[in-house]
Amino acid sequence: MFTGIVQTCGKITELNKLGDAVQMKIFAENYFESCKKGDSVANNGVCLTIEGCTQSEAVFTMIKQTIDNTSFKNACIGSMVNLELPCRPNSFMGGHFVMGHIDSTATVKEIVNRETGMEIDLEIPESLSKYVINRGSIALDGISLTVAEKLSNTLIRVAIIPETIRVTNIGHWQPGTLVNVEVDMLGKYIENLLGNLQLSTLNSQLSTP
Repeated sequence: MFTGIVQTCGKITELNKLGDAVQMKIFAENYFESCKKGDSVANNGVCLTIEGCTQSEAVFTMIKQTIDNTSFKNACIGSMVNLELPCRPNSFMGGHFVMGHIDSTATVKEIVNRETGMEIDLEIPESLSKYVINRGSIALDGISLTVAEKLSNTLIRVAIIPETIRVTNIGHWQPGTLVNVEVDMLGKYIENLLGNLQLSTLNSQLSTP
């Protein structure tokens, strides 16, 4: 599990096709010094497993399912990737609960630079709209952000502070950029629970003489 507080940006230095999968090498100076083979790392919000690493480089393999459902379908050498190591029992929870399981992708529609920070409008799939609320949490490319405004069922706005721009890859976003989306998992659990309760109630009513 992660918090959506990006710790650093890494750079993709290698992409090698392995059949319908892709092996990716990430460089981030001294970032992987505490890591070992088998550890999980969030890459643009996608939970991936380290297959080998040095102090500054790590190798990950993305299978077809991951590539098809994330922004890594557009990955290229030189791209900047947001990195976060998993939470520990004593981790400071500065963002929100992020699982590293991407729901879909969003497309950057407009970026407005303000005197301080920026505002970004993104188009999300309508199927995710029910999980998104004004002032609610959302993870975009692994960054824990607050929905500043839900403009429509498919358009949201987020406001970005300078520190987030400095630490993450947001400075590289432009209109048309595809980013990974993970909605707040609490909404999905509530939906599932209520759905099961409604089904249970209906079955009980149908079985009552």
